Amino acid sequence: MTRRSVAVEAYKEGLPALSASLVGGLLAGVVLGGMRSDLQTVDGLLVLVPALLATRGNVYGSLGARLATALHQGLLEPRVSESDDKLLRAVAAAIANGLLASVFAAVVATLALAGLGRASAGLLTFVTIAVVAGLLSGLALSATVVLVVFAGYRRGYNPDTLVGPIVTTAGDVFGIAALLIAVRSVVAVLGGG
Repeated sequence: MTRRSVAVEAYKEGLPALSASLVGGLLAGVVLGGMRSDLQTVDGLLVLVPALLATRGNVYGSLGARLATALHQGLLEPRVSESDDKLLRAVAAAIANGLLASVFAAVVATLALAGLGRASAGLLTFVTIAVVAGLLSGLALSATVVLVVFAGYRRGYNPDTLVGPIVTTAGDVFGIAALLIAVRSVVAVLGGG
C-alpha cells in the first residue's frame, strides 16, 4: 500500500465518525444551554457536569476498545447473544464502573464546594442525580457501543477508528440528556438545594 492509499483509507473511515462527533457535540451544547434554569435550581450542579461527562467518554470508550480488541483477536463474535458471557460481563462492568465514577464525582464535587465555602445542594442530591444520570446514560451508551463496534466490524471498518469519536460524542449527548432527566426527577422528588 502506498502512503496515499493509507491516508485515503484513514480519512474514508474516520471522516464520517468525526462528522457525527461534530454534530453530536453541537447537539449536546444546545441541550446544555437549554438547561440553564435546571442548573440554577440545584446549587453547585455545574461543578459536577464536566466530571460526569468525562467519565461517560472514558468508561464507555474503554468498553469499545475492549470489544474491538476481542473482535480482532477472535475472542468475540460480532453479534449480540444472551449466551455470550464475555459481552454481558463487559457491559455490566462498564455500567458498574460508570456508576462508581459518578458517585465518586458527586462526593468530590460536594467536598470541593464545601472546601471553597460555596453553596451546594448536598451529598444526597448530588449522588442521586449522578446515579440516575449514570444509569440512564450507561444503558444508552452500552447499547450504542455494542452497535457501533459490531456494525463497523461487520462492514469491514476498524472499530478502533469508530470508537473514539462516536463514543465520546454519544457520551456527551446521552450524558447531557440523562443529566437533564435526572435533575428534573430528583428536584421533583427531593426538591432543589
